[in-house]
Amino acid sequence: MSSQSTPALIDWNLAAATAARLAPAGPRLRPAEIAAAVEDIRAKADASVEHVHRITGLEAARDLRDSQVLVVDRAGWSKANTQGFAAMMTPALHAFRERLAKDMTPGGAKVGGAITGAQMGSVLAFLSSKVLGQYEPFSTHLNQGEGQAGRLLLVAPNIVEIERQLGVDPDDFRLWVCLHEQTHRVQFAAAPWLAGFMMEQIGQLGGSLVDNAGSFLERASRAVVSLKEERQDPDAPKGSITDLLQGPEEKAIMSRLTGIMSLLEGHANVVMDAVDADVVPSVRTIRQRFSARGKDRGVVEKFFRRLLGLDAKMRQYTDGACFVRAVVDRVGMEGFNKVWERPENLPSEAEIHDADTWLVRMGLAGGV
Repeated sequence: MSSQSTPALIDWNLAAATAARLAPAGPRLRPAEIAAAVEDIRAKADASVEHVHRITGLEAARDLRDSQVLVVDRAGWSKANTQGFAAMMTPALHAFRERLAKDMTPGGAKVGGAITGAQMGSVLAFLSSKVLGQYEPFSTHLNQGEGQAGRLLLVAPNIVEIERQLGVDPDDFRLWVCLHEQTHRVQFAAAPWLAGFMMEQIGQLGGSLVDNAGSFLERASRAVVSLKEERQDPDAPKGSITDLLQGPEEKAIMSRLTGIMSLLEGHANVVMDAVDADVVPSVRTIRQRFSARGKDRGVVEKFFRRLLGLDAKMRQYTDGACFVRAVVDRVGMEGFNKVWERPENLPSEAEIHDADTWLVRMGLAGGV
């Protein structure tokens, strides 16, 4: 049986449909209120770019027409992420399908794809009610190849819901959220090679995990369950892909991805925290209340941290921010921005925890 005639091992359309069906209801809004919120969030996204440019000094922030800004609902976020997951996982799933082609009937593959699609949909349904925004860099690679930019997703119902829960000024909160998310968009615009580099790393890792491909969704489901029950049973099984890692090459790739994720999130947090009351008048109140909210902050990042076996590194993104601040304190933002020039300039996981080592390697130690 040819691989072309074998159904996909994950039914991505079913995953998107399942997520849309299972996602919790959002805040109650009249049609006019929905339209107004969408328009305002889009305006805040546009307004935030100038501040990201000023804070980061990255020229890429001057013109971001290489990528899209989409204000979406929960179903839209889930659909976009099925496309992103498909882009990331297709090489590994294709290899796995090739290996099983002789023994897999079309009917069996279809049933398996439906089961895994439904599992993926349930994972996305949970996450879709938590995330405020996300830069999705991978989905365009599925059909268009490397060099294509991604898209910024801003989840309108979640932004409205959280600003209401926190009792904060909507204008300020929306701009504050957009500062973080637009920073991610600027990162990938400043380093147009970054998405392709990450895809390559993920592809290599996926190829190493082909024999364990059936465990991915099971582990993803466990990661979601652990997020829901973390306060009740912090010792419950988390479900981690790193449990499947065997050789030093696989572990090295995971370490490399950990360093990249820490850098991206830490940098975005630094930009978000760099604004003052002149830009976001109630920023102090927003920071206090959002931090106190705690358990759901960065839930998508928590999910991937658990899925990727990074749970033991609970300070991962805090460390990323500490790395950025340490470098900027020593050599300024211009010196820090060398990280976006080429893959070799990215800090390793070890360097995230020791900025001086990175500065020495970059020839910037004179600024220490």
